[in-house]
Amino acid sequence: MRGWKRFLGTEGSQIVEFAVAMPLLVVFVVGIFDFGEAFNDKLKLNGAVREGARVASSLPTTDLTSNGGSTGTAPPSIDAVRSTVDTYLTSAGMNDCGLSTFTGMLSGTSPLSWTYSAGQSQGNGGCPGPLTLTVNRAYSFKTTINTVQVDVICTQVTISYPFMWHFNSVIQFLVPGASYAGVTQIPTDAIAPNLD
Repeated sequence: MRGWKRFLGTEGSQIVEFAVAMPLLVVFVVGIFDFGEAFNDKLKLNGAVREGARVASSLPTTDLTSNGGSTGTAPPSIDAVRSTVDTYLTSAGMNDCGLSTFTGMLSGTSPLSWTYSAGQSQGNGGCPGPLTLTVNRAYSFKTTINTVQVDVICTQVTISYPFMWHFNSVIQFLVPGASYAGVTQIPTDAIAPNLD
C-alpha cells in the first residue's frame, strides 16, 4: 500500500508524464533526423545531376546517331554522363546502387535519350529500391530572343533515387501493425544547353 501512495503523489505523476511523453519525443527526434537525411540526399542528388548535365552539355552528339545507338550499348558521350553522376554519388558518400556496372537502354525509339536502371530490381542488394538515371540529349524549351521565339536544345539528366525511411521502424515499435512509407523515390533533374 505504501508503494501505491508514492505513485499517487507528485513523484508518481512525473513518472507517468515521462512515460507518455517519451515515445512522442522519440518519434519527433527520429522524424527530424529522417527528414534531415532525406533533404541532405536531395541536395547531393541535385549536385550529381547538375554535374552530369554540365559535362554532357560540352560533349558532342555525333556519337548518338552513329552505330553506337543501334548496337544496344550506350554511346561514349552518354556513358561519360553516367560515369560523372556515379563518381559524384560515391564521392558524396551515397550508395550508387551498382550504377557503374549497368549498361544504358534506349528510352523509346530516340537514340538521343538513354536510361540506366540499377538497384534492387536488378539484384543489387545494397540498395533499398531501384535507381533510375535518364540522360536526354534532345530536351528542348522555347525562349524569346529579340522578339523571336527559338528552341533551345539542352541535355536533361534525371535521377530517381531510393530512400529508406527509418521512421517506419519507430512507428511500428510504438503502434504494432502500423505502416509508414518504407522506401520512397527522391526524384531530381538538371538541364544545361548543349554547346555543340
